[in-house]
This record gives sequence, C-alpha cells and structure tokens, in this order.
Amino acid sequence: MFVPGHYREPDGSWMIDLIRSNPLALMTINGDSDRGPFATHLPVIPDPEMTGDWSADLSDAVLLGHMNRANPQWTALETGGVALLVFTGPHGYVSPTVYETTPAAPTWNFTSVHVHGVIEKFDSIEETLGVVQSTVAAFEGAFGADWDMTDSIGYFRKIVPAVGAFRVRVTGAEGMFKLSQEQPAEVRDRVRRSFSEREQGHYRETAELMRRLPG
Repeated sequence: MFVPGHYREPDGSWMIDLIRSNPLALMTINGDSDRGPFATHLPVIPDPEMTGDWSADLSDAVLLGHMNRANPQWTALETGGVALLVFTGPHGYVSPTVYETTPAAPTWNFTSVHVHGVIEKFDSIEETLGVVQSTVAAFEGAFGADWDMTDSIGYFRKIVPAVGAFRVRVTGAEGMFKLSQEQPAEVRDRVRRSFSEREQGHYRETAELMRRLPG
C-alpha cells in the first residue's frame, strides 16, 4: 500500500487499535491465471498465546483466523504461502463546503491497515476448535455480552470439521490514516467538527481519530 509520509500513523499503536476494533479482515492471496486472486472477508484475532510487545510494523505478531473449508480459497491456501490481510477502519466523505475556501476538491478520509504474513494451516480438529473458541472469547469480551460458550462446545465439535483454521505470522504492515493532515489546522478542525456532528458512527469515529492527531 502506498502511504504518503504525512498519512502515516503517529505510532504503531494506531495500527494495533484499528485491527482490534475492526477485526473483519479481507484476506487475499495470489491465485492462478485462470481464477485470479482469492479474497475472503473473515474475522481475525491476535493469537492469545502471543507474548511480548507488538513491534512498530507489527512484524513477528501472530494472528488467527478461520473460514469455510468449502471456500475455494481454503484449498488454495498453502502452509508457507503469503497472504495480505486488509483491515478497514473509520472513514467518511469530505465535502468542499467544509473547507470554506475556493477552489477546493472533495476527498475521502479513511483509515486502513495492510498486514503481510506467512500462512500456517491447522490440520487437527482440536487446533481448529481452539481457534474458534479463542475467536468467540475475544469477540464476546470486546463486542458481545460475555456469553458463556461452555454449553455449546458440543455443537462446536459438530460443525468444526467444516471449518478451516490458520495462523498468520506477520512479516510487516503499513497503516494509512488519511485524516486531512495536509490541510491547515483550522480547516482540519472544521472537517473534524463536521464529522462529529454526523449521525453515522463511522464519521464520529473518524472525528475521534482526528482529535488524537498530534499538533
């Protein structure tokens, strides 16, 4: 991903926060000349067994994901192959009316993280079940109501043979946080305030990120 210098995240924690807050990733891998690339939207979590701090470019981080084994991309996945995971964060359209200057051009403020990594497919039912359970625990804690999965483990075991789980060992990442940094402070503040007044949540979340920008 091409990231102009002024759109880079202030520090690596911005990329980590975006991944944790927006865990539905687009996983892409190269295909062949007949079918082209493969792409699947799927939930991704940090491996709960990962130890140590995240590096600035997320290298050496470990992520877990799963998809339907009937998906042709699962068959195309190979242990040792490379994948790109795209995480999309808050975003919103910027109308030139907010700039209060002429001439002007519209644009789109957005946030995204592209994660590159090496794939390791899980073969065993127990490892796959472990990924499913870890995913449920992570998402119930962050987005749910702390649902207790204990009584559903038997059901999980019935459906997990149709699930393909994998690990991605991250080799690097780029974050794009396009938040009107190229604009004068007063214009950027008008954009931020206009976003904060919108009903849609993704606009207000973008405004909050703009508020966190240094300077």
